[in-house]
Amino acid sequence: MGRRKSSTFTEVELEFMQVIWAAGEVSTDHVLEVLKGRGRNLSDGSIRKVLSILVKKGHLTRRREGRAFLYKPKIHEGQANRKMVQDLVKRAFGGSTALMVAALFDSKSLNERDLKEIKRLIAKHEKEEEQ
Repeated sequence: MGRRKSSTFTEVELEFMQVIWAAGEVSTDHVLEVLKGRGRNLSDGSIRKVLSILVKKGHLTRRREGRAFLYKPKIHEGQANRKMVQDLVKRAFGGSTALMVAALFDSKSLNERDLKEIKRLIAKHEKEEEQ
């Protein structure tokens, strides 16, 4: 049985997308240099393969400039983040956002600053819902 095609990102794809979102439009050389600066030594062929996969999945567009391609995101980072969270809620928590939040609280990884920000976001959301 083959793997299910995912519209969300693998760890490597997300790393590439973060580089592209930060730059807006990139060449393979740019991706190579940024990842190299992060301690990731990937070959030019590996970079091209991941970029090609992201194009096929519909996350990037590419255009030819001279002999090279430039890659640009088709999806904004915020949209992608929301989609990944929705996928996580659906797959790991049976669609229950409350269970996901409970797991986050149970993980003990929240600090006081995080809790304060979450409370602020909830209050903002409630205020928007009233309008």
